Order: sequence, then C-alpha cells, then structure tokens
Amino acid sequence: MHFHVLTLFPEMFEGMLGYGILSRALDRGLLSVGLHNIRDFAHDRHSTVDDYPYSGGPGMVMKPEPLFEAVEAVMESEKVPRSAPVVLLTPQGRVFNQSVAEQLTRHEDVLLICGRYEGFDERVRMHLATDELSIGDYVLAGGEVAAMVVIESVSRLVRGVVGSPKSPANDSFTTGLLQHPLYTRPARFRDMEVPKVLLSGNHAEVAQWQRQESLRRTFERRPDLLHRLKPGELSETDTLFLEALRNVETQ
Repeated sequence: MHFHVLTLFPEMFEGMLGYGILSRALDRGLLSVGLHNIRDFAHDRHSTVDDYPYSGGPGMVMKPEPLFEAVEAVMESEKVPRSAPVVLLTPQGRVFNQSVAEQLTRHEDVLLICGRYEGFDERVRMHLATDELSIGDYVLAGGEVAAMVVIESVSRLVRGVVGSPKSPANDSFTTGLLQHPLYTRPARFRDMEVPKVLLSGNHAEVAQWQRQESLRRTFERRPDLLHRLKPGELSETDTLFLEALRNVETQ
C-alpha cells in the first residue's frame, strides 16, 4: 500500500516511520510513504503557500495553486490511479474510525493533505479532495499528526504488517465491541491473580469468558457502540447477558 503525504513539514514523519511495525513494513516493501513538501509547488521566491482570507478575518488560508499542482504532480509521477482517495485532514471532516480505516485498505494508493493555518481555500475542498477526515472533535496546529494516525491505523490492516493476522481481527472496534481484558505471566502478582478460566485450558470456556467480558467492557465504557451493531451481530446468549447487566445496573 502506498501513502502520499503532502505537508509543509515532512521532517515530522521521520520518527514515526523509523520505529516499530511501520519501519519493518517499509523495509519489507509492504508499505511506502512518500513525503512531498507543498512549498515545492509554490511559484514565488518566498515559496508562499498561504494568503489573507477574502472579506478579512484572523489567520491565513492555504492557497489553491500549490495544493492542486502538488496533487497533480504526485499522481502523474507516482502513477497514482485517478480513483485513489485524496484526503484532507481537517476538523471539519467525518470522524476517522476503524470502519474508515478498513475502507481505505481497499485502495493501493491514498493521498493525505495536511492542512495548516486557518484551513484550505474552499476550492480545494470542492474540486480537489475526495474525502475529509477528522481524528476527533478538537483542533491541532496542523494535519500532520492526524495523517500519522491514519497511516498507522490503516497500515495495521495491511496483510503482513502485523505479525499475527489474528491480532487486528481481535482489536477493539474491529468486532464492533471493545476488546476483552488481557493478561500475561505471572499468574499471580502482588496478590492479584489472573482469572482462573484463562488458566483452565478449556478453549470453549475461555472464548465465552472473552466474549462476555468484551460485552461487559463495552456496556460499561462505550454503550453507544452497542446501539451501532447490526441485526444478527449479537447472539441470543449475548442479548441475555446484556439484559442481565442492565438489570444489575437498575437495581
């Protein structure tokens, strides 16, 4: 999978790409991340990429010319298909989540445009971008951190990037629920013990415990996720377990 990042600060990505699973995936050719400086597509000697907003107001606005030319140049030089998503990282975008990450893995190429200042000229939104993503209801100084979040989240879903293919399938949100509690050795630490069922070797009982604890954790921490589940995603046993939790809560 190929990420093409348009940014004013390509150096910000060096740390993220130099360590952990992303570094190993890049070395193995499972991913590529191209960093393109938007200033390289400005035409004046000061490499100006922003200007004052029409009608006045605080701050500066990113100019359309460098962004259009940057995207066009990257798509031509990297042979990026026209169907590739061109994504603005902006607080006005739809909220990025696991479902969106899974959608992006269907593409071989993804272009990410990192905003700065007050935002983008509206013509960039209307005639260049094909999608807008936000990583939360807050404002950052720029889109670089958001682009890093998208790259790491999507990359984990690319085959071969994570050591075990079962790991992403068991992550929080992938199943629509939060992940069940996790334990490792030692079985007893400072009088705190691992649940006995996890030491039993009974795979059916372990699977049932994990499912119920996943339901319990979601019910307690993110009940909104339960309302998003589609019909059939909860078994009759799941439904009865959740009803028992609700009954305890109301007593």
